[in-house]
Amino acid sequence: MADGFKLNVKNLTKAFVTKKEDTLVIDNISINVKENEFLVLLGPGQCGKTVLLNMIAGLLKPTLGDIYIDNERIKGLDNRVLMVFQKLALLPWLTVTENVQIGMKYAKVPKPERKKIAQNYIDLVGLQGFENSYPHQLSGGMKQRVGIARAYASSPEILLMDEPFGQLDAQTRYAMEEEILKIWEKDKRTIIFVTNNIEEAVYLADRIVLLSKRPATVKNIFDLTSLDRPRNNLSGEFLEIRQEIADQMDLDIG
Repeated sequence: MADGFKLNVKNLTKAFVTKKEDTLVIDNISINVKENEFLVLLGPGQCGKTVLLNMIAGLLKPTLGDIYIDNERIKGLDNRVLMVFQKLALLPWLTVTENVQIGMKYAKVPKPERKKIAQNYIDLVGLQGFENSYPHQLSGGMKQRVGIARAYASSPEILLMDEPFGQLDAQTRYAMEEEILKIWEKDKRTIIFVTNNIEEAVYLADRIVLLSKRPATVKNIFDLTSLDRPRNNLSGEFLEIRQEIADQMDLDIG
């Protein structure tokens, strides 16, 4: 890695072309992400955050631009990158342990090894005692923990999270924000987290990349590494940076 960057997004552009019209969604975005950094992509609804994340994940092909991991240009899917979606799609007929193991099973990891790895991450996300439970027996927050454990168990170097707490109630959302930071502190990965919630972004991020309304461009980058963790969302420093971002953020167009 040059200069400590794990991921480099260079001049990324995405346009959707149809017979009726061309729609520019991402306009010449460049971002450098450090190894083990918690980077948040913040922007109004429907601005193109998920499209950008899908290109990094290899699920969408850029119209222009390149993506590099460890200075190696990547095209399409890469097993070093894994996406956690808002809708987790846990398999309802599988237990917590079986859901966490699913990626390793397809990767043909031997059963004893994947059971050991799964248990490690089940313990890490605080689901001890629920190994044999099924998704319908779990709360929304617990399902999110299963999804995070499943993602970590697949050993990605870069974890992409697309508004993973967006469908949770406010109390559960705050709890999950605390949990993801605890998990990340114990088992560091490079995380790129998408949200349209300013307070969530300030609470979680090492750096915030603020995107404009569509077509998305980088409006500003905020370095929050000087803010101590865990962060107090009522502190003067927290409220000041939150207001500064709010003043620069485009109105939600969704």
